[in-house]
Amino acid sequence: MKTTIKYLVASALCVMLFAACDDFLDTDNLTMKDTSNFPINETDATQMVNGIYSVMNRNLADPEEDPFFIFDIASDDRLGGGSQSNIGAQGVDRLMNSYVDWMKPLWQQRYAGINRANSALETIDNVKEWSSPEKKNQLLCEIYFLRAWYYFNLAQVFNGVPIRLTTAAENLPKSTPDEVYAQIASDLKASIEIAPSTKYPAFGDGRVSKWTAEGMMARVWLFYTGFYNKSELPLAEGGSVSKQQVVTWLEDCIQNSGYGLVSDQRNLWPYTNPYTGRDYKYDLDNGLNWETDENKENMFAIKMSNKPGWSADSQLRHNRIVEFYGLRKTTADAFPFSVQGYSNGPVCEKLWTDWAADPDYAGDYRREGSICDRAVEIPNYKGDPAKEVENTNLLAKKYIGCEAIDPETGQRMLSYGYFYGSENNRQTGLTQSLVWLRFADVLLMHSELTDGKAIYNGKSGMNAVRERAKLPEIPYSLTNLKKERRYELCFEALRWNDLRRWGDVQEKVKNQVGNKITNQGIPGEYAFTNDFMQRYNETGGGFFKIPEDQVTLSEGVLEQNPGWGDGTNWAKGDLPYKFK
Repeated sequence: MKTTIKYLVASALCVMLFAACDDFLDTDNLTMKDTSNFPINETDATQMVNGIYSVMNRNLADPEEDPFFIFDIASDDRLGGGSQSNIGAQGVDRLMNSYVDWMKPLWQQRYAGINRANSALETIDNVKEWSSPEKKNQLLCEIYFLRAWYYFNLAQVFNGVPIRLTTAAENLPKSTPDEVYAQIASDLKASIEIAPSTKYPAFGDGRVSKWTAEGMMARVWLFYTGFYNKSELPLAEGGSVSKQQVVTWLEDCIQNSGYGLVSDQRNLWPYTNPYTGRDYKYDLDNGLNWETDENKENMFAIKMSNKPGWSADSQLRHNRIVEFYGLRKTTADAFPFSVQGYSNGPVCEKLWTDWAADPDYAGDYRREGSICDRAVEIPNYKGDPAKEVENTNLLAKKYIGCEAIDPETGQRMLSYGYFYGSENNRQTGLTQSLVWLRFADVLLMHSELTDGKAIYNGKSGMNAVRERAKLPEIPYSLTNLKKERRYELCFEALRWNDLRRWGDVQEKVKNQVGNKITNQGIPGEYAFTNDFMQRYNETGGGFFKIPEDQVTLSEGVLEQNPGWGDGTNWAKGDLPYKFK
């Protein structure tokens, strides 16, 4: 049964203030423009669409309520970490409520993005002259994709949510998950079908393309059919998307997009940049060289800006997830990972040991390329034992601030980003893109959907990814595919939802409970407060709390998600560790 709710995000936000330019974030003031005079030309239309992108950055001001951070921390391969004061990640890890109106920024900003997309669809035909039909179709591709992506974020976090497809102020029903995913699928299908078949990189860095939509359709299809135990993905207009249609789209992407694998997976991550690498022994020993954030493997990412200054607005221009994953109380002894942060997301020991023990992964360079063993790489770094909790001494390397030493002055620069135009600042200098889809994932999804059919350089997607890691071919099986996804895509916000769609969430308990940790300098073992699987089932399969003010403002019409009543608050001091 549907429940009628009031939509609580102001519609006016999306009718006005479409602000963006080439990098999506450095914007002209458009506050005097509204739908009566905007857009009127192709430049306006491009700015309008850029404004839909810019909303993606807003939740990075509060990383604990950003979908990437939530999905990453919720997996079995990271703990919450942090300290006794920044407890949001600990709440995510345990499916517990951390703050008053927790998840409110996520709810508000994803709907703000949806409303901007709705306004763009309503007004794009105001533009009567285009440089080419392909230009308009490219923008429509982006609009449909971004609306689908914002809804997909909401659905994976909250389950059924209201579907809003216009900017009209009206009360709307809370839709079922089937209805939400049908709308997501229809928008992605529209994005695919209207988009030009322009190969990377001709459509521009940082922009969505037909190929991005084809890859994201596969991710949506796999999650929906797996988690909800369905055979096909419904469409809002009727009909459905079959597995074979998804495979066809993936093969189009793999064969025609211009995307591909870079030569060494480690070169995707900023610790291999030349300004850090010339003083980082691991880079020197392995001949690594950063591909930069704009490369042929990264298919969809949230971009940052080099614009200087610190303000509420500037928090939307740098990557605070990188800041939250950084080490506490850093010194030169932590180089290159010496950009001070909040120590969230320590890596679980089980990932480190499973990877080393598996004979199919003997010699896999990605293990040490993805994880820093602090005792080996930065043995003289003492940490911050007065504050660190859930410290495993294992540090994820994909998203973490990296220093660089100025070769002329010998000065430690607080971010490698200084050499690429950003500030020498431990916060605003963190401009690493946040990658939501890369080509390796597309290859692995194709293998999963086709039982390992050859597709890339004569190999299955799974074995093509393994070949890049200098590993021998192995036969396809779902077990092997699951392992390859775990190792290739670790710390990229995919593992949690993979576990959910496979029905493997019990792995979280197996891989986290008993981890050796230090909690404010005291050795212990990780434990959950309550029975985690009971919490998972109580929350309908790992869905989070709808922001409390949305429930209150709806005057009782909007019901809270199951499992979020009294007794679910995670408070400072709730650390149930077994100390030795």
